[in-house]
Amino acid sequence: QVQLVESGGGSVQTGGSLRLSCVVSGNTYDPTTMTWFRQSPGKEREAVARLYTGTGVTYYVDDVKGRFSVSQGDPKTTIYLQMDSLKAEDTAVYYCALGRGYRSWAPREYDFWGQGTQVTVSA
Repeated sequence: QVQLVESGGGSVQTGGSLRLSCVVSGNTYDPTTMTWFRQSPGKEREAVARLYTGTGVTYYVDDVKGRFSVSQGDPKTTIYLQMDSLKAEDTAVYYCALGRGYRSWAPREYDFWGQGTQVTVSA
């Protein structure tokens, strides 16, 4: 049984930083895609950063390029999302998700999800 547990959310001021963590257990799939999503009230869930765990290749949506960075820990059972230069519009619940094989941006492509962690950015 695959389980994902996020942590690291909180409240910061505009321009601040946070690092989110996603601990993955029970995963036996290879290759896998790990993607961070976010969802704010009244909006659809959107992807922000993607990592192919086998190759380490990463992708970012335009809105977070240059500000967010996704990486793997050692051992590779923890996925991080480093968020810098945070803006008010980054406020959302952030989720990590695991997809079997190589996946893209659509939430429906992902098989397992964490419970989410709240990020609040205020002026």
